[in-house]
Amino acid sequence: MNSVYIPAGYKPILDEYDTQRAIAYIKSRFQEEFAAALNLKRVSAPLFVTEDSGLNDNLNGVERPVSFDIPAVGKDAQVVHSLAKWKRLALKRYNFGVGGGLYTDMNAIRRDEELDNVHSIYVDQWDWEKIITRENRNLDYLKLIVRAIVKAICDTNDRLHVRYPQLRVQLSSEVSFVTTQELEDRYPDLTAEERENAFVREHPTACIMQIGGALRSGKRHSGRAPDYDDWDLNCDIFFWDEVLNRALEISSMGIRVDAQSLDRQLTISGCDDRRKLPFHKMLLNDELPLTIGGGIGQSRLSMLMMGCAHIGEVQSSVWDHDTVEACAKAGIRLL
Repeated sequence: MNSVYIPAGYKPILDEYDTQRAIAYIKSRFQEEFAAALNLKRVSAPLFVTEDSGLNDNLNGVERPVSFDIPAVGKDAQVVHSLAKWKRLALKRYNFGVGGGLYTDMNAIRRDEELDNVHSIYVDQWDWEKIITRENRNLDYLKLIVRAIVKAICDTNDRLHVRYPQLRVQLSSEVSFVTTQELEDRYPDLTAEERENAFVREHPTACIMQIGGALRSGKRHSGRAPDYDDWDLNCDIFFWDEVLNRALEISSMGIRVDAQSLDRQLTISGCDDRRKLPFHKMLLNDELPLTIGGGIGQSRLSMLMMGCAHIGEVQSSVWDHDTVEACAKAGIRLL
């Protein structure tokens, strides 16, 4: 069911034209800061992949990809959900070395998304992937990369304030790390989303780690596909959004599965049928580089930095009638 939250007394800080200019500046500036911090090179990426390649991100396993046939090729294709798998294969094909990596603009359609202030059927993010050594496959290295990403975000926000001093969003580069099990132990009576909000309210810049596996309660914090992140070495990055009074996830990322963790997670998830797909065969045979990677939401980052109340203020998408009417009455400008 779709929902929209209208903050009391909300008014856009920037007018229509400055909003567009600020979006362009945020995207341009952040990708420069981010690419330099992680030693990444920009590459072009597909909007769709063939269905039989196994390269599409299965997300939680229930979302339906947008599919279409290609008569000239004789195959069916799917609009990507993300590029989690494609990026790792690209690193091998483009002969990247250890310590180097790539980033790209990823555009996706998630037709089954429930719509609210921060969710849209259109997803735009920077997808990135970086080759690491086996010695880097640990939480300390994950935290190192998280801090570098957060610093790039905060530096971009500071520079944005120079251009638009009327913007008032303050972001902290001090990251608080917590595991999903620690969250369950700390807030046993709350839902997963309520735990995130409770923790990030107290720690305005937070990294929630180890997502996908079952907790001691037998429940999962949230779903995670079994064939890209190692569930013991992944995380989501959150900032506290003062306008929406909630935790806002900006990035989902992690150290990727190796042959052992992929084997384990496919079995746990009941996804053994994927072992026969080309990408998964290469992983199980140790034919792909060890990597860390993730996605950083472009529209979410823009709405956070500009203090927007709805993601539709920074991206053009499709919304239900009730959302359009409620936003119009509240003065929230949907593009």
